[in-house]
Amino acid sequence: MDFATAVRYVLSQSLGLDTQPDYLINRLSQGQPPVPGQVTSLLLALKVLYEELRSADTLERTLACALFVLAYDSRAHYRAGADAGVEWPPLLDEDLTRIAIAAKQIFADI
Repeated sequence: MDFATAVRYVLSQSLGLDTQPDYLINRLSQGQPPVPGQVTSLLLALKVLYEELRSADTLERTLACALFVLAYDSRAHYRAGADAGVEWPPLLDEDLTRIAIAAKQIFADI
């Protein structure tokens, strides 16, 4: 995956910029689990972003918003779903933690 593709994927999965209804944040907000492979692809995209942005002094505002949404809103939707009785896939909690860590690493360059 190249950098431009990674950026598009992160934006589409967090902000839904490509108008596909199956983007991650939308699915979680509806109490639906991710599509198979969705989290794996997202983690790969975040890794590509991390590698490319390591020396960057700034982040584009839309990308920063997308990273925040992935780290914060995904967890909020997960908790809301769990409180409402949604039975999430067993590894989703760990996957969302990995996503949040990846987003933090991009911001902090660690």
